[in-house]
Amino acid sequence: MSKKRAQYSLEFKAKIALAGMRREETVPQLAARYHIHPTQINSWKRHLTEKASDLFGKNNDANTKNGHSTDDLHRVIGELTVERDFLARKLDH
Repeated sequence: MSKKRAQYSLEFKAKIALAGMRREETVPQLAARYHIHPTQINSWKRHLTEKASDLFGKNNDANTKNGHSTDDLHRVIGELTVERDFLARKLDH
């Protein structure tokens, strides 16, 4: 029987990666304290540095965080407008 892989929350990963970036403790010290392999901490640190520029991007607002771009929302508004107009014409028939 194999051991189930641990799954960590995004907040925990960010906390550990930032702690590793601050260099107040070494990666092996962090690994020992949180019972995580040092390679995993280095992976989270690398991911943080690669994706940090995305945090300050032009379209980084609540809508893009939920996976909705402005174009998608405009398309949905257009579809709903057409549907509303169609139903309004059918009721006035």
